[in-house]
Order: sequence, then C-alpha cells, then structure tokens
Amino acid sequence: MPLRQLTLAAIFLITFALPAFAQDATHSALVKIAGYSTMDSPAFNYLTQLSDDIGPRVTGSPAAQKAVDWGLAQMQSIGLQNVHAEKYSVWKGWTRGTAEASILSPTPRKLTVAAMGWTGSTPPGGVDADLATASVMDLPGAIKNAKSYRGKIIFLWAQGRPTGNLNTGIIFGQIGEFLRAANREGAFAVLTGDYGFKPEGLAIAHTGILGFAKDFAIPFGQLDREDYGQLERYLLAGKTVRVHVNIQNKFTDGPVESANVVGEIPGREHPEQIVVVGGHLDSWDLSEGTTDNGFGAAATLAAADAIVKSGVRPRRTIRFVLFTGEEQGLLGSLAYVKQHANEMQNHLAAIILDNGQGPVREFQLGGRSDLIESLEPFAASLRDIREIGVSDKIELETDTAPFILAGLPGINLDQDSPEYKYTHHSAADAMEAAKPDVLAQDAAVMALTAYWIADRQERFATPWPSERTARVLRENGMYDMLQAIGLWTFGDQGQTNTQ
Repeated sequence: MPLRQLTLAAIFLITFALPAFAQDATHSALVKIAGYSTMDSPAFNYLTQLSDDIGPRVTGSPAAQKAVDWGLAQMQSIGLQNVHAEKYSVWKGWTRGTAEASILSPTPRKLTVAAMGWTGSTPPGGVDADLATASVMDLPGAIKNAKSYRGKIIFLWAQGRPTGNLNTGIIFGQIGEFLRAANREGAFAVLTGDYGFKPEGLAIAHTGILGFAKDFAIPFGQLDREDYGQLERYLLAGKTVRVHVNIQNKFTDGPVESANVVGEIPGREHPEQIVVVGGHLDSWDLSEGTTDNGFGAAATLAAADAIVKSGVRPRRTIRFVLFTGEEQGLLGSLAYVKQHANEMQNHLAAIILDNGQGPVREFQLGGRSDLIESLEPFAASLRDIREIGVSDKIELETDTAPFILAGLPGINLDQDSPEYKYTHHSAADAMEAAKPDVLAQDAAVMALTAYWIADRQERFATPWPSERTARVLRENGMYDMLQAIGLWTFGDQGQTNTQ
C-alpha cells in the first residue's frame, strides 16, 4: 500500500473503528500519532544515515562510538528528555583482519571465508592441514575425542543422529566448550557454515559470535553455502581434503567501553512507571548493518519522533533505548536491566524490533499468556494497517531476553522477513534490502503500541516473581538453552514434581 494510502487507512481505522478498550483521550492521541507516524516519516532517513554515513558498528569500535554519538544527537533533535548515554564495559574488544582459505587437494581452488567474531588468528602466512570432521550433533563426543584434532583443521558439520535434546541454543552453548578443547589439544583452525549447518544464500558467508561474552583463541572461518557443500561432498565420499587457512584478527589487551543511548517522554501522571521501546544500534561488519539492526534502531527513533510531534503525553513514561552489545551476547540490554534493577518493578514492558526488514506480523509476549486477552483488541484495531497476531511466544535471541528473565513482558515485534536469512550477518546486509514504506509502517506500530500501553488507565503488566518466571521458562523448554549459554539464574526454581 502506498504510504499516503497507508496513512489515510490508519487514521480512518483509529478514528472510526477503535474498539472499546480506548478511552477518549487515548483515542485522540492515537489518531494524532498515526498521522505523524506515516506522513513524511523520518525513519528511512535515519536508516540511510546509520547505514551509509556510519556503516558497520561492531561494539567497542570507533564506529560504534560514532553511532552512539549519532543516536544521542538524533534523540536531542527529536526533543526527547533526559537524553544520555549509559556506559558499561565489554570484556574485550576485537577487530577483524584478513581471512583467506583454499582447497589444496583433491581439486585446488579458493574458498569464500569470513572470520567469526571474537576468534583468533593463524600464524602469519597461515596453515596447511588435512580436514578432520566434528559434528554439532554430538559435540560432547567430539570433546572427548579432542586429541584426534591435533595438527588438523576441523570441518564442523551436522552429520549423524543428534545426541540428547538438541536445539540451536544448546548447540550454540556447546560449541564454545568444544573450541576450547580443540585449541588446547593443538587443532589449527575451524571451518564451517552456520554453526555447523549449510548457510543460506548464494556466495554469502555469515559471521557472528560463538558464545555470550566469550572469545576464542582458535581461528574460526565461516564458509559460504557452495564451499561448505563441496567440502561436505568430498568428505562424505571418503576423500582426504587438504586446505590452507590464513586468518588474522586483533584483540584489545583489556576491556573496552560501550554505552546504550537513552531518551524519554516523561509520563504526565505516573512518570516513575516505564515502557521501554528499542532496538540494537550495534551491528556486524561485513556490510552496513541495515537489517540487523539498523531497521530497529531507525524505527525506534521514528516512533519517538511521531509521538513528540503529535504533542501528546502518555500517563506513564516511554523510554526509548538504542542498545549496544547485542551481537556479543545481549550485553547492552543485560547492562540496562542491571543498572535499573531498583526500578524494574516499575517497568511495564519492553517492546523490541529486531527480526529483519519485514513488516510486523505478531506481538510475542515472552511467556506472558496472562496479557494476551488485554492486547488482542488493540492488535485487532491495527488490522487495516497490518494483520498482527498475538501470542505468548518467548523470544530469547534478542534484547527481549533480559526483560523476560526479569519477569516482564519482553514484547518481540516479530516480522515477516523471508530475505533476512540471506542478509543476516552477511555482506548483503545493506540498504538495498530495506523498503521505506515497510520501515514507516513498523515505526508506526511501535509508536502506537508504546503509547497504548503507556496511556492505559490500568497498568498493563507487573513483573512476575522469579519462581513463576522460572516455571514458565521450564515449561516452554528454555532451561537447557539458558543453562548452556550461561543465562539461567534461577537455580532450582520452577521445577515441577515431574522434573
């Protein structure tokens, strides 16, 4: 739908079809916000500046600090109050260097490779060695067999039957332990696809982190789909594969400083009660970081801009936060929850956009099934903008997680982003993947949702006790993953008689 048609549809809907949940003042405010959200939205301009003028923004780098300064300037220009940076420390900084790899035999050719973040280097000039395989389906077994990797380059793949109750979170947690064992026993390097699986896309390597706030001395290279596939075929055919790998990266000698960017619209009646709205400002460095997560950062700023321009003030405070450190293990949002621990009981929710470049399709309430009935009428009121469902799905792979662990509804604005699997952490994560109308629509959904939650007469939510949070996380199968990545802090809480 063209942007102006979208605007008219939004205003018509909120003016004439708003259900009974809305009081007159909230109704009037939402109408104004809908107009400012969709007419002449600054969202795409924010995204262009962030992508083209600042570019890749690895946490702890000079470019990341430039992005923080930019975010502060934008919030001040919008007219938010209490604009400031909330500093925290990252355990170690990392800079990508060069990466090259090639097949030496049976058929020589170059490979497309990118180093994973916070991983180490080969000796200058690289190493030549035969490939030895390890399967992500049985990393505990590979750890026991770590001595067999001495003098080898490991090809990490997904062969064999899974051992135990595996999911991507558990595999992610196990990879780090395996890498330390392999490095200790003298393995030269690791090559793989996406955490052992065949990558998405054509001739695209994806990068990322291999543990929450962890670094690894062993060089680790991600291959593209085609090169992963050829090595896999050689090995399945029983051929001896010899490769060359040369990866050069740099670590800092100690911690580096980072910061979240924060600004507010203070509440008119209950300023101490807070709704957080945000996305993460940091990115990986193979491209511009447009879809991960320039999209969410730009939408957050545009949502703030629309509410400020509308001239309305909610009953409660809306706090806009551009998190950093998300890509290294949710460091910024974890720091936020820790730094604001004394006021978490006054938080109502956190609304996060971080699922690519598509339109919002579902409000995921982070396990808070008790809130579905309250939110469904509001979601229905947006149907002429977009059909948006409501579920209690728990999303722990973005900045919703620390708020969910604190007992709050970490509301993930799940997006319909079929191309995200190509742009995610890859050289394709650039402006060409983004559409102005979709971004403006997502910013409108963020703004309307934030204001509706903040302006309700009755409080939307209060944090659950830790026992109830732990029980719901266990019931949803989250215990093993959280334990594997070091984020389970509930001890034995939440266990049932059958556990």
